[in-house]
Amino acid sequence: MDATTTQAVEAANGKLVTRAAHRVPTAGGADLVHFPVTTPRGQDYGAQSRNHERQLRAALGNKPIDAAVVHAHVGLPSGWAAVQNARPDAKVFVTEHASFLERVFQDPEAVELYDELLARVTGFFAVGDKVTEVLGKQFPHHADKILRIPNPIAFDASRPAPVTELRRWLYLGSMVELKGVNWLVEAFAQCHAEDPTLTLTMVGEGPLRKPLTARVAELGLSDAVDLPGSIPHEQALDLMREHDLLVHPSRYETFGMTIVEGIAAGMPVLVTRCGGPEKTLAGIEDAAGELIDVEENAESISDGYRRLRGRFDSSGLDLKRAQEQLAAQYGYEAVAQAHYRLWFPDSP
Repeated sequence: MDATTTQAVEAANGKLVTRAAHRVPTAGGADLVHFPVTTPRGQDYGAQSRNHERQLRAALGNKPIDAAVVHAHVGLPSGWAAVQNARPDAKVFVTEHASFLERVFQDPEAVELYDELLARVTGFFAVGDKVTEVLGKQFPHHADKILRIPNPIAFDASRPAPVTELRRWLYLGSMVELKGVNWLVEAFAQCHAEDPTLTLTMVGEGPLRKPLTARVAELGLSDAVDLPGSIPHEQALDLMREHDLLVHPSRYETFGMTIVEGIAAGMPVLVTRCGGPEKTLAGIEDAAGELIDVEENAESISDGYRRLRGRFDSSGLDLKRAQEQLAAQYGYEAVAQAHYRLWFPDSP
């Protein structure tokens, strides 16, 4: 899309955005306002951030965000848009959880904007060690400003009945190589050959969805494996309460929010030691499920499933203990209190 067309599209969106914006009630009586941002295909991260900055300003009617404290989710594009549109006296905080920061920093303009962002924000939080490591390597002069804080997870929705057997597998995530989805299908085929009652639901979109669908058909597993594509988050949480086992064979995770959500929903987990999960589940690995090494094969997953199923059948797990520990660290109340103490350090 050429510059003239892009400007025309942004101008049109600016006129319509007040009609398109819609509010969704959230916790504590607050409203979350959604509004559309037009983004040219293939736009680099730096240009995308300036794009969000301009379109947020248009949505605000060229007025600053009317708040003493502003929190942004991820540094680019949201954090940049926030610092550029905040009141001069406002405190701006940013939480970063993106697992693809190294790709972001391949764009020189993005590096420049992120550097300025870190200099200007009041507080900056990373959700895991991997995010902190990437940021510290890229911006060593800002290392002292990068703090740790987790993503919040809801622990208040129970499943209709506890898991009694690990037959219904569930995967939630992108259909990309980084998530180990190819190996997951092959591992499921091995386990399904031993127990034809097993099923697998793989939720998500990505370039591997069509090839995986073809591979499932080739293996004769179309009746046992469902690939519904992308679904709303609330529907994903419902699936967690309906399935027996969350299988997450990712090659790399900064935190592993889906894993904590699965345990919160009462599911055992079979997950790789891919960065975040082994830290998130420290001390409750056996209570929550089974952790396996990152290996480029299907057997590591299928062998892990057999071990977990053997333990589950003989003595069960201790999901209640796992839930209690995780809620104390990652529940909404715990994370909200952590944010509040940082946002308002002088409050009682």
